[in-house]
Amino acid sequence: MSRYRGPKLKITRRLGQQLPGFTKKTSTKQLASAQPGAKKSKLSQYAIRLQEKQKLRFNYGVTESQLIKYVKSAKKTKGATGEILLQLLEMRLDNTVFRLGFTSTIASARQLISHGHIFVNNQKVTIPGYQCEVKELISVSKNKNSRALVENFIKNSNSEPIPSHLSFQKESLDGKINSIIDRQSINLEVNELLIVEYYSRRV
Repeated sequence: MSRYRGPKLKITRRLGQQLPGFTKKTSTKQLASAQPGAKKSKLSQYAIRLQEKQKLRFNYGVTESQLIKYVKSAKKTKGATGEILLQLLEMRLDNTVFRLGFTSTIASARQLISHGHIFVNNQKVTIPGYQCEVKELISVSKNKNSRALVENFIKNSNSEPIPSHLSFQKESLDGKINSIIDRQSINLEVNELLIVEYYSRRV
């Protein structure tokens, strides 16, 4: 299954919440179930798990096959599978660039990386799914156009606070990964246990 390229507000309305990595736009329309007098249909357990999985997939901009690979990798790692899954997704380069405040969404971070504007340890990396590691340095290319692109965005945006596992130097436009992100710093309302349950029979 490929990445979703349709209307983003349609997805956030359907899932009933804001997805910070997916879009910053908010809808003025109410969900049908949220309107006064509307009958609320009870979701099945499968539908609830599916909805949680979709939140993860849309927020981080990964395909279904990519998400399955992350689940498999998380299950092989010692610790809570759900938390490790979230950490693997958070440590993707596109998400790290987004969390450093270089772009407004993970999709735009992916574009920035693909166009060669981002360096890891002073080496150009054009793979959005590159798995970042602790102590790695994430920086913007020294190219004037690259730096102007990111500088203009930072200047004109109201970026969210940088999470504690990252540090950022605004003057040099570089950031460092200080540690693995903890669960409390992941700004996505999702029940990762239900996602693990959703994939329990598939991986």
